[in-house]
Amino acid sequence: MNSKEKNKKMKSERTVFVSGKFEILHPGHLRLFRFALELGDRLVVGVLSDRLAEQVTDTHVVPEDLRLEGVQSNSGVDEVIFIDKPVEEVIEDLRPDYVVKGKEHENSFNVELEAVKSYGGRLVFSSGEVVFSSLDLIRKNLTEVRPKVANVPQQYLDRHGIQTKDLAKIIRCFSELSVCVIGDLIVDEYITCTPLGMSQEEPNIVVTPIDSKRYIGGAGIVAAHAAGLGAKVHYFGVSGEDKVGLFAQEKLSDYGVEAHLIKDESRPTTLKKRYRAQDQTLLRISHLHHDSIDNNLQKLMFQKIEKIISDCSLLVFSDFNYGSLPQTLVDKLIIKMRRPDLIMTADSQTSSQTGDVSRFRNMGLLTPTEREARIALRNQQDGLVVLLEKLRERSQANNIILKLGSEGALLYIQEQDNLPQIDRISALNSSPRDIMGAGDSMLIGTSMALATPDINPWAAALLGSICAAHQVSQVGNIPLNPDEIIRELEA
Repeated sequence: MNSKEKNKKMKSERTVFVSGKFEILHPGHLRLFRFALELGDRLVVGVLSDRLAEQVTDTHVVPEDLRLEGVQSNSGVDEVIFIDKPVEEVIEDLRPDYVVKGKEHENSFNVELEAVKSYGGRLVFSSGEVVFSSLDLIRKNLTEVRPKVANVPQQYLDRHGIQTKDLAKIIRCFSELSVCVIGDLIVDEYITCTPLGMSQEEPNIVVTPIDSKRYIGGAGIVAAHAAGLGAKVHYFGVSGEDKVGLFAQEKLSDYGVEAHLIKDESRPTTLKKRYRAQDQTLLRISHLHHDSIDNNLQKLMFQKIEKIISDCSLLVFSDFNYGSLPQTLVDKLIIKMRRPDLIMTADSQTSSQTGDVSRFRNMGLLTPTEREARIALRNQQDGLVVLLEKLRERSQANNIILKLGSEGALLYIQEQDNLPQIDRISALNSSPRDIMGAGDSMLIGTSMALATPDINPWAAALLGSICAAHQVSQVGNIPLNPDEIIRELEA
């Protein structure tokens, strides 16, 4: 190809430009890159110099060479350039077809707008929505190594001064904790089936059930994880007057949990059935009651918790929005139980039901999914970092872990100088067998770590991720085993 043909080809390519600090290359940035790639053929990313980064925010930490290297390591980026002059001048020189910014900038003044208008380019905003392609999935399946738990990210350890032996030491301290867990009791039933094929009468899959097994779920498994990790655990929940409730009481006792189940004759014990074949869930059927427990039961639960809470170092709200934690009870518990040496953490899960994780105010930790955070804030447009900032502002939580499924987690951590910092942890299990228990494991693993003396919150978040990775490697909720985790860390 001669030089004339090369120039012609380059002119026909659509160039897309993205710029920023890229302090920590988190999933929100990766989504923005994927969105930009959908617009054109060539992605150019500009990384601000330390001088410009300090003008943007006071929390600039990572040096420019490391930030530049981080972006260069992304295979979707065609070219990375260093920016040490006004970004509008860079755009005028580069003349990209598209300049992409986060959705949160759409209603602000954007210096890039006049620059792109001068030559007929376009300024486009993206909220960082997830975009998948068939080719990406094929490449992932062909190239990905799938261990039970991936290696702990060394760069993360280095950034926060953590050694794997520190994590093992934290786990060994769990036996000194006394934990109180409050929330909705769920029993999960897994019905294993053999697929027979497609019905000839109508387009349905026909299966034959061959086995059934029940597990403790919901806030009950959060309590069981805490006991499995070595803590003394009190659990407070609500059950019906039925056989499912009796099963739950006996199973929790077997796990070493002191369960205080309040009987509600007006509701069944929540039972969720999952019909599975060949490691896939085909159908879910839930037997449950959504209404809040009445005032008398709220008063009874508060009295029971009040008797034991003085001995506890950690209080965990595990909310599945099935009525065990009405707002009046939550507010009363937070106000009456608060003391300097008691860590409070919370999770509010939203799948088929609707919840609001921000209703748990002044927590030491919140662990919502992206969807749960957006529902709580009624915010579908902002990028992930802005979303975290707004959730923290509303909830006044010290630390937030935003769970992103296969993209890992985005961390918003309050450090000793009271300035929140952001980092990410990639997913540590690339081939999960059953993802249903991941959030519960992360919640209790991180919460218990935060309740240990002299804890590094970054180490606590990493330990929660490791707990989640172990949990999803098996089908059904089985309490975490500290010896297994320690053996893998030491190996």
